[in-house]
Amino acid sequence: MAHSGGGGDSKFISRLSLNVDDNDGITNRGFYADLAEDHDRGGGGGVGGGPNGTSSGHGKAGPGLSPLTVIRPRYQQEELNQEMNYRVPETRVCKEMIKSIRGVSAKGCARSVFPIFGWLSEYSWAQDFVPDLISGCTVAVMHIPQGMGYALLASVPPIVGIYMAFFPVLVYFILGTSRHNSMGTFAVISIMVGKVVLSYSSVGGNSGGSSATVGNETLAATLTSGGNTDGIVRGPIEVAAAVCFVVGVFQVLMYFGRLGVISFLLSDTLVSGFTTGAAIHVLTSQIKDLLGLSLPPITGHFKIVKTYIAIFSDIANVNQAAVLISAVTIVLLVINNEYLKPKVAKRSTIPIPIELIAVISGTLLSQYCGLNESYAIKTIGHIPTGFPTPNMPDSTLFKAILLDCFPIAMVAYAVSVSMGLIFAQKQNYEIDFNQELLAMGASNIFGSFFSCMPFSASLSRSMIQYTVGGKTQIASIISCGILAVVLLWVGPFFEPLPRCVLAGIIVVSLKGLLMQVTQFLDFWKLSCVDAGIWIITFLTVVLVAIDIGLLVGIVLSICCIFFKGMKPYTCLMENVPNTDLYLDINRYKGTIDIPGVKIFHYCGSLNFATRAGFKSALCDALKLNLTEEIKLLNVSSSDNDYKRQQNLRYLVLDFGALSCIDSSAISSMKALIGEFEKLSITMLIAGVVPPVYEMMFKCGLVGGEREFCKLFPTVHDAVHWARESLGQDSGRISLA
Repeated sequence: MAHSGGGGDSKFISRLSLNVDDNDGITNRGFYADLAEDHDRGGGGGVGGGPNGTSSGHGKAGPGLSPLTVIRPRYQQEELNQEMNYRVPETRVCKEMIKSIRGVSAKGCARSVFPIFGWLSEYSWAQDFVPDLISGCTVAVMHIPQGMGYALLASVPPIVGIYMAFFPVLVYFILGTSRHNSMGTFAVISIMVGKVVLSYSSVGGNSGGSSATVGNETLAATLTSGGNTDGIVRGPIEVAAAVCFVVGVFQVLMYFGRLGVISFLLSDTLVSGFTTGAAIHVLTSQIKDLLGLSLPPITGHFKIVKTYIAIFSDIANVNQAAVLISAVTIVLLVINNEYLKPKVAKRSTIPIPIELIAVISGTLLSQYCGLNESYAIKTIGHIPTGFPTPNMPDSTLFKAILLDCFPIAMVAYAVSVSMGLIFAQKQNYEIDFNQELLAMGASNIFGSFFSCMPFSASLSRSMIQYTVGGKTQIASIISCGILAVVLLWVGPFFEPLPRCVLAGIIVVSLKGLLMQVTQFLDFWKLSCVDAGIWIITFLTVVLVAIDIGLLVGIVLSICCIFFKGMKPYTCLMENVPNTDLYLDINRYKGTIDIPGVKIFHYCGSLNFATRAGFKSALCDALKLNLTEEIKLLNVSSSDNDYKRQQNLRYLVLDFGALSCIDSSAISSMKALIGEFEKLSITMLIAGVVPPVYEMMFKCGLVGGEREFCKLFPTVHDAVHWARESLGQDSGRISLA
């Protein structure tokens, strides 16, 4: 049996207040049986608790707590490694790669790339089809008003919103892993795409996707915006399709790079602040339609400020009829959402299609009352029938819009994955983050040939699809079938629809996003840093621009992670009487000091960036200025003039929470050990995890010709070794 290097019999007993089986975890049962008999005869080893290894008679287990007696030898790390046959696991990259390749089958590969083969084979037509049918019909009804309204947000014709709910969804049905996401238009994505459309569309551009022209005032204003600067004539749909294609390429490239986890850079705090700010943009963009104003397109930074200046400058030209229709629409929607909807939900899972009712009512009212001719109410205008002719997106625009498309790709992916993850956890299935990139990328690329803009999951539609009872993406296919009827025959019916009705629907649908502003107080209570990220992201999105706000939020989040890693948790620890527990002295006041020994706990990583902070934190905790102390030692005329070493002889570094260490940090550790040795302070290291131990061994901190410090498996082992060494130095074992 190996014993530690402290000399004498190294056996000790620890008493802990835990309920466990005393026989668990015993490896060498013969040794422990002999040791227990020795203890029963009163022959050896200390009890518990104190670091001196003797029973002090106080610190008994509290009421209702059963004491645990652990009997084992005291170890140094090398002795424990030898006794337990420590081996470094072999890592053979080539073998692992060959093994993983051999494990791939054609069937498994097909199921991975085309998830439909997996869930469709398990689909229960008897139990699941009827809920999917009801869910698909309900969502299709929502697609019509939301698709047209959100298309206007992107400064493209309303029919594009219906295209987006049809063409890309067909591809996502085959490749997607979320069974409940309702893919299509989303307000935040629409407003981001609208910024690019306004910047690059030009006078006389083809509306794209149809031989018909788009006769609405938004499109006309867009075409006269003069945002294009390269002299090429492009229409809004051409720009939107190019954006859709580039976004899809970004997402496919991220799939091949296995960058699905990149979405986690968007923290909950950042997403909340960003989407709340984007909702302010959406609300602002609808005010002109609510009031019946005709404003020139506004681009660039500080768009919201400029928009409100333009609104108040033109406030005398408000269309009172449009204001009345907008007010009635909003009031009816609010009454339904706040009062009728909760009552109906108790009796039926199918909600009242209030948005579709508003759209149909507004269309009929406009048609038979002549709102456009009599009251100058702006209407949707021409809606072409049939499917658009496939066209290759404008490749000459790709280079110019790269920077604009990347944040769109990120936000669309992050929103979809977040929604999919919520439903997957509720229904106990998994989504593949990387596969979602492929599904969305391929869908966007396919949709770009059919005059679509980038799509994403809608929060409201996805929740409806789930609550109504949808089981799989079969619901989306049913929705596509209904929308195909709209595209082929029903579309022109909505041409007289007043735009103020759609604006009212959009404004009411923003309630959930706008109410996220209340989350700021919750973030503030949890962390002022998170609250700072939220408010800075929100204000930057609102006051400057959406894409700039997203960039600022991501940079702030990464900086917070970096600075938190640079400032890990550290503390001095002391002993809990009659146990082998050591606790933070700043938080626990019932611990006892160990004369001559200090224990420093470090939690985090130790590398070239944090090594200076580690030394500083250690010296601050010990209230020790190493440089000054060494200078004082060098100029002292005799040992009697220097008393520091009499107060501290052993320093135990608790590295149980040290996640990793690099060669630069180990070099600094060697120098630090040397500095403490000059002050007659011996440094001990305890609790290192195997990867850290192996790095220390490679760099010669331990196990080499010169042993810079001793390693112990636990803090308790190190403290016992230090106490015995102190006893030998003084000719006795000090009992503190």
